[in-house]
Amino acid sequence: MSADLSWMIIRNNNAFLSKKTNIKKPFSKEPMNLTNLASKRYNGLVHDNSIGVESAPNNKGFTVITKKRKLANKPGKSLVKVNFTSGPRRSLFKLRKYLLGNNYRKDLIQASLRRASAILESQKRATLTLKKLGKSKKPDA
Repeated sequence: MSADLSWMIIRNNNAFLSKKTNIKKPFSKEPMNLTNLASKRYNGLVHDNSIGVESAPNNKGFTVITKKRKLANKPGKSLVKVNFTSGPRRSLFKLRKYLLGNNYRKDLIQASLRRASAILESQKRATLTLKKLGKSKKPDA
């Protein structure tokens, strides 16, 4: 089924859609959506070739999930997960090179870099606050 037809079917009603009052553009909670906007461009369900970025299992780095085009009819086998844990600057450089080298959609590269950067920044803040909380005052003896 084409991406256009799939989008026409699921654009107003799907399980990941989050509509709220006083918000013109609804949000989407699907795993392969980089910006969490309910639009055809960023939708990961309808495209055969999409990208998803999420935090790594151990909260050190991030994981990139990509779809294989050849296995579009087998959703369980079509996902490929790659971990990037070699530091923020190097990981972002490697992510860009990985996506360009595998001919993924060029319109999603900048959005994926932003998502990965936000994940790395949140992990950095979490470790800093944990270190501050771990310090204790010297006991009076």
